Amino acid sequence: MKIQAHGLTVQAPTGLDARIYRRKPEHDDERTHPIVHLCTRSMPEDRGDYGSGVVDLLTADDVFISLMEFGPESVDTPLFAHKGMPAGFDQATFSQQALQRTLTGQSGAQYWFSEAGRAFCLYVVLGSHVNRRRLMARVKALVDTLQIEPSSARTIAPGTQQQLDASGSPAGPPTKGDDQ
Repeated sequence: MKIQAHGLTVQAPTGLDARIYRRKPEHDDERTHPIVHLCTRSMPEDRGDYGSGVVDLLTADDVFISLMEFGPESVDTPLFAHKGMPAGFDQATFSQQALQRTLTGQSGAQYWFSEAGRAFCLYVVLGSHVNRRRLMARVKALVDTLQIEPSSARTIAPGTQQQLDASGSPAGPPTKGDDQ
């Protein structure tokens, strides 16, 4: 099922919980940016940008992916100098030390890049470090469904979203997590 918002598109396979949203600013001078969450299991509404509230629910067969956009001032800075979303994943890149919060048995990786005049971080959590070779194939298949449009293509206001749960039904907005 295809979902699209904020110049981001994901072709979500059946059984995948996929959300594209942009948090409402908490202050008048705050700017928020789009986030995509993909997970092989149902995600709770109350979750953080880097998956708090989700990653502790992952089994050895699950993956969580967060694609977070950063402001236009970040494009082409040294951190975001890599051009384009990662096309492949090396098992040596996944580490238990790369997690935002260490959970026994899991591993993760972060990729910083610019694409279509936009800056992003792709954060991936594998439910099992031991099963990383098999899970990386799943991650690649999911990441390959993501599309990024140029920044001028974004037309949806902050605080709006299009998201579907694993059954393809509309899902409510996430609430503020502790790792924004």
